[in-house]
Amino acid sequence: MDLINLRILDILDIVLVAFLLYYIYKLVKGTAAINIFIGIVIIYLVWKLTQFLAMEMLSSVLGEFIGVGMFALIVVFQQEIRKFLLMIGSTNFGRRRKFLRQLKFIRDTPEDSLTNIPAIVTACIEMGKTHTGALIVIKRTTSLDFVKTSGDSMDVRVNTPIIESIFYKNSPLHDGAMIIEDNHIVATRAILPVTNDNNMPLRFGLRHRAAVGITEKTDALALVVSEETGKLSYIKNGEFVIYKTEEELIEKIKRDLD
Repeated sequence: MDLINLRILDILDIVLVAFLLYYIYKLVKGTAAINIFIGIVIIYLVWKLTQFLAMEMLSSVLGEFIGVGMFALIVVFQQEIRKFLLMIGSTNFGRRRKFLRQLKFIRDTPEDSLTNIPAIVTACIEMGKTHTGALIVIKRTTSLDFVKTSGDSMDVRVNTPIIESIFYKNSPLHDGAMIIEDNHIVATRAILPVTNDNNMPLRFGLRHRAAVGITEKTDALALVVSEETGKLSYIKNGEFVIYKTEEELIEKIKRDLD
């Protein structure tokens, strides 16, 4: 009877663990780490089963393995742990900011949060028509100073002609990434960290790998215009975001920046 005599806190405990496992699964899904994650879950369940069945020797061996293995997991899942913590921190920050805005404790100026997303997307669409390669990174909450200093400093309000002129093939600024903060272009020719994900299709070049890399290490958003195909890719949290129309893409980016 004790097994079915669950408290509300027990149910909450189960739900929270389920959500935690779900989000961890989402982080490692599609990567080589997914097999390691599944293996760990299986070993943990077997360990709990041996404890329940009072199999002391096997339970002790598995317990020692899990205890020592936790240190190894920190090394193996270093990128995933960083991404998970970044996701949690960024989400909480966004909610706190929205809450404070509603209470009028903070006020956003037009230059602060109203990044001109339509102008950015329009520039990318136009550059795609001429197969002009481009890489644009939009800051959210994580500082991008470590990549801004690798490029040329700039302070220009975002608008379509400026973006197109910077990435024009004969422009001295077209190489590298453009960094946008608070509706201002703050750096060009920035060098971004490249992802170590070996599962990325070979059709994606250095721009796409750099876009995935910066969105893995920070909560920034990235837009990439392929020089080969002219297609526009939207990348967030190290993953390609699917969209159907230009309007849908604009709305997705606005929601992600809110």
